Order: sequence, then structure tokens, then C-alpha cells
Amino acid sequence: MTGEPKLPPVKEAPTTSPPQVASRFGFPKQEGYSLSHWLLSVQNDPLLHHRTTPQLPASADIVIIGSGITGTSVAKHCLATWPDKSVVVVESRMFCSGATGRNAGHCKPDQYRGFREYEKTFGTEQALKILRNEYQTWSDVVRYVRENNVDCELWVGDTLDVPTTPELAAASKDSFDRLKAAGGRVDHIKVTANPAEAAKISRIADAQACYAWPASTLHPWKLAAHIMRENLKKGVNLQTGTTVVRVTPGPRSSGIWIVETNRGNIECTQVVHATNAYSSALEPSLRGLITPTPHMCNRVDPPKTFQKDKGLQNSYGVLLPDRALLTINPRCTSDGSPLFGGSNPGQLQFRKWLETHPERCTDDGVVNFEAVTQAVKDFAESELVGWADGANGSEQVYSNSWSGIIGLSADGVPFVGQVPGLPGQWVCAGHHGHGMARIFTAAPGLVKLMAGGSWESTQLPDVFQITQSRMKRLEHSTGPRL
Repeated sequence: MTGEPKLPPVKEAPTTSPPQVASRFGFPKQEGYSLSHWLLSVQNDPLLHHRTTPQLPASADIVIIGSGITGTSVAKHCLATWPDKSVVVVESRMFCSGATGRNAGHCKPDQYRGFREYEKTFGTEQALKILRNEYQTWSDVVRYVRENNVDCELWVGDTLDVPTTPELAAASKDSFDRLKAAGGRVDHIKVTANPAEAAKISRIADAQACYAWPASTLHPWKLAAHIMRENLKKGVNLQTGTTVVRVTPGPRSSGIWIVETNRGNIECTQVVHATNAYSSALEPSLRGLITPTPHMCNRVDPPKTFQKDKGLQNSYGVLLPDRALLTINPRCTSDGSPLFGGSNPGQLQFRKWLETHPERCTDDGVVNFEAVTQAVKDFAESELVGWADGANGSEQVYSNSWSGIIGLSADGVPFVGQVPGLPGQWVCAGHHGHGMARIFTAAPGLVKLMAGGSWESTQLPDVFQITQSRMKRLEHSTGPRL
């Protein structure tokens, strides 16, 4: 049999809101709008459709485009820095309905796994800084949630990295050993190299090793909502259902930007691009540097053998062949129905489908892509020890899924700073599917730059800074990989 392989059918959610971006600015209109577990759980919250004022303000000091954890956090730190300045946050759809409201709920700092690749790409010093920054970000998230009593299902405990083949175990060991040899911190990482012991600890049948260190899971929308509600009390103007179509220079004087939207224009002196995967739709110089890429997440109803205290007690990064990664959020502080995300084996088939349907690369209306859902089912029933004993075999157990658009960075790390050649335009985007472990330090770092601070004052890794030379170097890169 020849010809194009038959790919699985895709179910589409009905369109319930306006498209994220206009097609004539680089990205196609969205075909649908799926609802994540997080968004479904807050459908009656008035913040979803909040508009501080009935009309769009005609002017502001700062306009932030995007209301996810980046835009919300940037607004928070702008208020702390300039309490008297006017700040407007515009959101195309519902509040925090993009990647933040669609992820798998992890705040997991990479503490060893990426070191080898980071060292190869950026050098030892920067690789160490990246891992230190991720641990600091996680610490800052946990501290903020606890100090402010944020109701966001925070769980703190050991996350497990579990390689499932001897080759993956060897690669993990190599990265860990390189980190240790370079003087990186490893005393907080518990390493189990014996496969039988690793399988016992992780409850994963094919475990070849196990690496454990502190991390968290949480309800990301509720965290962003808490921050935004505090912002609103301090004077932020939030405008949902407001699609930005372009940012242009003011016609009358330099230093002024016009943020043009479907509801009118806002004149301002500073603009923050906080739309992650969608950033290059409004700023052409970012095209090719940040690539929108859909990923799927599945919420699974566990069998009785995996409910409540019998359920999984750790978050996971399961390393699978062909660079596949399956993440598991056990949701220990809620109902215990785990979320399976990451780049599971079915994602490869999803990408093939996207190659023939490129217009869907910014469409988060895809639900229940068959290959991804099947990969979750196959993994749970073959690898999670005891799962199959209580499974009922129903496909409905696995089919609660949604899509989200991640912003793949051309070199794997975010772009933070002033957009080269555009004074007054700032960006914090390209988080490469790892934003929850970066944004809580990247956002305040960006605001320090906006206030005239040096890059050193941000305490961020140097390779996060957006510069003309970095952009030039990445023009001819082979493209992002997750």
C-alpha cells in the first residue's frame, strides 16, 4: 500500500471565543477552543471575562500583551517598581486561557538532566547558571504561594526522573556525572542506579534508574488569578476579549507606541510582549526564533488501585526512547486524577499530522488526538505496576484531553529583554515548554531592565538575554527541538 499514511481522526471543540491572532500577521485563525482541566474547574469565575473599564483606555504608561503567568507577573513587578504608573493588560480571549491555563501543572526545576546539552551549547558556566536559576524560580514560587496563602493546590515533594532503557539510564548518568564534575550542586538529588530498586521506588516496571529531587505541582490558573486579583486592587486595568493586531510607532512623536486592537487603540511608552508562542505574530523579528507548537495533555480517571492514598505520590518525568518524555502530575492535593503530558510517543505522529495541516499550529482546539491518547493508555497499563489490575478498559478513562501551544525557542532558552532596534518594546517569551520553572524569575528580571537596570542586576543566565548577535546567530539554526 502506497501514498500518504492515514493519520488518526482529530475531534475539535466548538469555537467559543475570538481567534488569538489575525491570520494576516503570520499565524492562521484558530479553528476551535478546547478547555483544559484547569479552565473547566473555574468556568464560573468572573475573572475569566473581566474588563476593569467598559471602554478600552486610550492611553497608558505600560501595555502588557498576554495575561498568562508572564504578563500577570510582569504587571505585579511593574506596580511594585512604579506604583503611580498606569498599566493595562490585554488578553485576546479569557483571562489566562493560553499556555499557562493549559499546561500539566508542573513547577519542576531541571536539576541535572539538561546539563549535558546546555554545556554543549552554552558552556559550563552558563549551564550551571541555568540549573541554579530553575531551582531559584521553584523556590520563589513555593515561597510566594505559602506567604500569601494562595489557594492553588500546591504540592511539594520529590519529583522523579525515570529512564526506561539502559541507553537512557547511561545518558542520565553522564549528564549527572558531568554536572557533579563541574562543581554543580547534587547533594539534594537522590540517585538510584539499581533497576529493581528504581522500579520499586517509582512503580514503573521498566525503570532502569531513578533520580529524585524537590519540586512542585499546582493549579497554574489559580496562581495567576491570585496575582492578577492583587494587581487589580493596586490599579491594573485588565481587558479580556481584546485582540492585538499590530504595534506601530506613534505618528506624532518618537518614544510612543500604538497598540492597535479589535476594540480600539492604546497609546503608550512601553509595550511588553508576553504571549510566548504567539509573540512573533506581532513582532516579525521574532519569527523563526520562537515557534508555536501544539502539545496534548490527558486527564485520566485512575482505577481503584490508584486512588487517593493508593495513588502515585510523586510527580514524574519518564524518559522514553526516541527523545520521548511522558510527564505525570498525580494531583496529590486534589482528587488524585493524574495528568499525563510532555512529549509522549504519540506526539511524533501528532507532529506528522501538523506538517500536513500547518494552519493548526496555533490552534488549541484539538482534543483527544488518538495516537497521544493511546500512548497514555499503553503506558499506564503496561508500565504502572498495579494499574492494569484495576483498569476497566474503557477508552473514556483516557479521553479527557486538550491542547496547548508552547513556544519552542530556537536554542532552548527564553528571550528576555528589549527587542533589538525597538526601544520601549520588551519581550519575555520562548519558554520552550518549561515556563513555570523560569517565569517567576524572568518576569521581575525584565522589569529591572525596563527600569534601566543592567543585565547583571537581573541575576538571570546571560544566555536568556535577547540580543542582536543572538538573533543573528539563530537565523540559520536547524530549528527548535523539545
